[in-house]
Amino acid sequence: MKFITDGMLGKITRWLRMLGHNVKYSNKLDDAKLIEIAKKEKRVLLTRDLALYQQATAKGAKAFYLEGKDEAEKLAKLAKKFGFKLEVNTTRSRCPKCNTRIISIRKEEIASEIEETTYKRYNDFWRCPKCGQIYWQGSHWIRIREVLLRAKQLQLHRE
Repeated sequence: MKFITDGMLGKITRWLRMLGHNVKYSNKLDDAKLIEIAKKEKRVLLTRDLALYQQATAKGAKAFYLEGKDEAEKLAKLAKKFGFKLEVNTTRSRCPKCNTRIISIRKEEIASEIEETTYKRYNDFWRCPKCGQIYWQGSHWIRIREVLLRAKQLQLHRE
């Protein structure tokens, strides 16, 4: 799936990228430009702006009006609507910052770029070849797993 998100969906953009989806995002694009890009690049426009959703569908763009009180609820609705799994697969994950597919990297190659305690504690690392950001499944992954688990439970209860 390829998406484009409006400026209100920065957090969900990062989640979708981690899940492996190609998501274009900028909080500087106006409604007309978002719709133009959605149509031209065959992306689904995700928005929390009802007027933008209505305008996009009226102009023939694929769009989805995303409601939900938190990220888990939003992810559950998206996964149900577009039929994707709520699981992070690092072979498909994209950089949450710049949308480029991340690649596995040997820890020895980045030893000088990360904290010594991180180097000692973790073995699996990924890097974004475009922006250079380094990723690992650190303590923040507890929250990531919790949100995805809650999203899966919400998705099951809605079926």
